[in-house]
Amino acid sequence: MSTETLDKAKSNLPVRGFLKIDDLIIPKGEELVQAILDLKKEKNAVILAHYYQPPAIQDIADFLGDSLQLARQAKDTDANMIAFCGVHFMAEAAKILNPTKKVVLPDTQAGCSLADGCSGEGLRAMRAKHPNAIIATYINCNAETKAESDIIVTSSNAETIIESLPKDRPIIFAPDKNLGRYLAKKTGRDMIFWDGSCIVHEAFSMERIAQQMASVPEAKLIAHPESESAVLDLAHFVGSTSALLNYVEKDEATVFIVATEEGILHEMRKRAPHKQLIPALVFDESCNCSECFYMKRNTMEKLYLCMKYELPEITMDEDLRLRALKPIEAMLDMSKMIK
Repeated sequence: MSTETLDKAKSNLPVRGFLKIDDLIIPKGEELVQAILDLKKEKNAVILAHYYQPPAIQDIADFLGDSLQLARQAKDTDANMIAFCGVHFMAEAAKILNPTKKVVLPDTQAGCSLADGCSGEGLRAMRAKHPNAIIATYINCNAETKAESDIIVTSSNAETIIESLPKDRPIIFAPDKNLGRYLAKKTGRDMIFWDGSCIVHEAFSMERIAQQMASVPEAKLIAHPESESAVLDLAHFVGSTSALLNYVEKDEATVFIVATEEGILHEMRKRAPHKQLIPALVFDESCNCSECFYMKRNTMEKLYLCMKYELPEITMDEDLRLRALKPIEAMLDMSKMIK
């Protein structure tokens, strides 16, 4: 690609999307894998990937993890460039933690229903109504929302953090009402919920899952706490993405019905190849899958392009970054005891 063509592509790059150049030649198969590895070495880059990413991306990643694990890796990396294979708010968090690093995301249209549905302005309004409340916000939110929060939580550390907050103050929890209700039930805390939910986890059907459990009585249902209460009430185990993974690996059961994004099954099968994993059913009977189409927007081809041309790059105003950094650092400091 000529410098003129690349400059033109950069100038036309949308805020939320990936550049498309019809005459661009992209390696395929094993050549594509090797090209990405070569770029990683050439640019001193690190590839971070979430468990919900496509299998090929999981396999090539330097670090694979859930939101908490990836936040820690982003903070500790010595790489010059972070290629973040996840959704937009995750790459934003990496930039918040690493202002001097270049952070690129294969496709910035890899968004999140939770993040897109919760605004900093909305949280300010909630704080005005409840001035004594502590705002604990799920990491699945954008930088503006983080900046209005007192502390960030992930599904891995939320219960511990919520329990440690001052008992004499109510808690505003945003943006996932299902996770919030689960935490309120577990901790007994007085909580005020933002009305948001994950489009993947709220799609699970309690009725269809109950039918699965009846037809495979030896199976254990495991569920992510972003699922609705009716599903969680049926589950043998409820936990974060990494907790579900560890449970399948270590539990004596050999058959599991898994109520979370199906991308986790790839790593589960690696760690427990002798166990049977059954995706939990959703309401839509025409589709038995539980894929997050946002997570699946990232592909190996887009990863190659974003590393080669260092686009799209995550950038943000420094004042916003510093305000968003404070509640993330509060989370990381408080969650050091969580392994």
